[in-house]
Amino acid sequence: MALHSFHLKASWPGLRNDVGEMETGNLKTKISIPHEMDGPGVGTNPDEMLLGAAATCYIITLAAMMERSKLQKENLTMESEGIVDVTKGVITYKKIIHRPVIALKSDATEADKQLAKKLAEKAETSCMITRAIQGNVMVELEASITKA
Repeated sequence: MALHSFHLKASWPGLRNDVGEMETGNLKTKISIPHEMDGPGVGTNPDEMLLGAAATCYIITLAAMMERSKLQKENLTMESEGIVDVTKGVITYKKIIHRPVIALKSDATEADKQLAKKLAEKAETSCMITRAIQGNVMVELEASITKA
C-alpha cells in the first residue's frame, strides 16, 4: 500500500469578509467568500475548490480509462456545475453535475460509442473525490458522445 501526503498552507488576516491566501503544490491563490454569499469574491473559495477537485478528478479518471480501453478520441471537454443551498443560514453543498463531451474519431463504431458511454458512467464512480464525498454531495452525469 502506498500513502501519498498533500499539504496546504493558508492564512486569513481578518474577519468574515476579508481576503486570505492559500498555497498547495502548484496552486497559489487568494481566497474569500464568493459574491453569491455576500463576500468580496476575491480569488477562489471552498465551493469552487470542491467543484474543481471533483471535475478534475473525473476528467482525468475518464481519460485514463479511455486510454486503458484503447478508445480513440478526437477531444474531451467538460463543464461542471456545483449547486449550493443556503437555508436558514445553513450552507449545504447539494449537487455536482458533470457534463463531459467526448468527441470520438470520425471512424468510431457504434460499439465505440457504447464503450464511451460506459466509461463515462464508470469514471464517475471510480473517481477518488466522488467516492470521498459520496453520501454527502450528489454527483450527476450528463454525458454527450459525438463523432468528429
